[in-house]
Amino acid sequence: MAHLIQREGLRVVIGLGKTGLSCVRYLCSLGYKVAVNDTRDNPPNLLELQTEFPDVAISLGKLDEHLLLSAQEIISSPGISIDEPPLRAARQAGIAVIGDIELFCRAVDKPIVAITGSNAKSTVTTLVGLMAEKAGVKVGVGGNLGTPVLELLNDDAELYVLELSSFQLETTHSLKAAVATVLNISEDHMDRYNSMQAYHQAKHRIYRNCQRYVTNRQDLLTVPLLPEAVANTSFGLDKPDLNTYGVIREQGISYLAKGQQKLLNSAEMGIFGEHNIANALAALALGEAVGLPMAAMLDTLKRFNGLAHRCQLVSKHHGVAWYNDSKGTNVGATLAAINGLGAAITGKVILIAGGVGKGQDFRPLSPALAQYGKALILIGEDAPKIDAAVTVHHLDKIYAQSLQQAVAQAQQLAQAGDAVLLSPACASFDMFKHYEHRGEVFVQAVHDMLAISA
Repeated sequence: MAHLIQREGLRVVIGLGKTGLSCVRYLCSLGYKVAVNDTRDNPPNLLELQTEFPDVAISLGKLDEHLLLSAQEIISSPGISIDEPPLRAARQAGIAVIGDIELFCRAVDKPIVAITGSNAKSTVTTLVGLMAEKAGVKVGVGGNLGTPVLELLNDDAELYVLELSSFQLETTHSLKAAVATVLNISEDHMDRYNSMQAYHQAKHRIYRNCQRYVTNRQDLLTVPLLPEAVANTSFGLDKPDLNTYGVIREQGISYLAKGQQKLLNSAEMGIFGEHNIANALAALALGEAVGLPMAAMLDTLKRFNGLAHRCQLVSKHHGVAWYNDSKGTNVGATLAAINGLGAAITGKVILIAGGVGKGQDFRPLSPALAQYGKALILIGEDAPKIDAAVTVHHLDKIYAQSLQQAVAQAQQLAQAGDAVLLSPACASFDMFKHYEHRGEVFVQAVHDMLAISA
């Protein structure tokens, strides 16, 4: 009866991207009265909404406090901070502010693999999804990656694998993951959070009410304050203890291992670099926690070649390799790429970095560039900040006005054995529509340049 009474109240959906539209469809299908609010004057999917749901009221151009205060529940886009004054006013008035993940968690009764972290979320989420597929499990993969989660409900999956951002977790209260992980934590979104502690706390919401969890042994910030009785394991690039995942090194070969058992020569993986060994180990630990067979998981690791814009090999020409890591939007991601690539090549790394730094500290890039770097080519709004923070005397630092110019400068510097790496450590919206657009422009610039020089 309570559920029926609840349906009488207005649901206001904030944001009319693909996730917002999926929320409207879902709520309308359940018989709720729905209104939409978007801060943009002409949001995407507006025409689609008006055609499909002519009765849904729409308020555009700003957060509409009057509308929000009339809601029984607000379903907000993760891109909008819950501390925006109109949302704060709504929360103070006792109105719940949730996201699409919360709606999903209320509706679903199948096991969920929940994955967050500053970096590598998409790779690990994709891997676990492919492992489940290989094992013959009907799996739904989404969240912060690909398909909006509410659309996954239509597939009637046996298992869900969700990539979750800190923003999504802030408005999620009903997640009871079969297994949860925080892969790593490094400085990110400091334009949204007033401290690392606040960011850390948002990430750790993923562990609430989980049945099992997986931590990164080499990052203590991933370890939750949970009772010892909750089943758990860990992964790391060191030698594993019994029932944990790690690396056994013998005669120059690195093996993915569980305890004393060698599982796979890392050279057989479809993706390379130390950071991807860590990602593979995390995926194995998560997959095992929900009963996926080891043979299917290892086969997936051999076949998976990585995701676009994540240390993606674009071309190899005259002994120089070109990598697109446009998804490297924070310092932690760029560090992982430099260290992973630097250790795997015979030459040096020429790094193209810069964009909107989101208030990050760029100084941690210095040790990795001191060890593996040949040159740092800087683009975008925060190029001077990166220049000032990276203090490596032997490193060439060059400013470029465009990505095309950066590629041309990299070509002049690169020698056989070197790698040119686009890993900006920054957001893209000063020069590009999004990180995918930035990656596409880089790939095109590399292909154009190589065609001219061929």
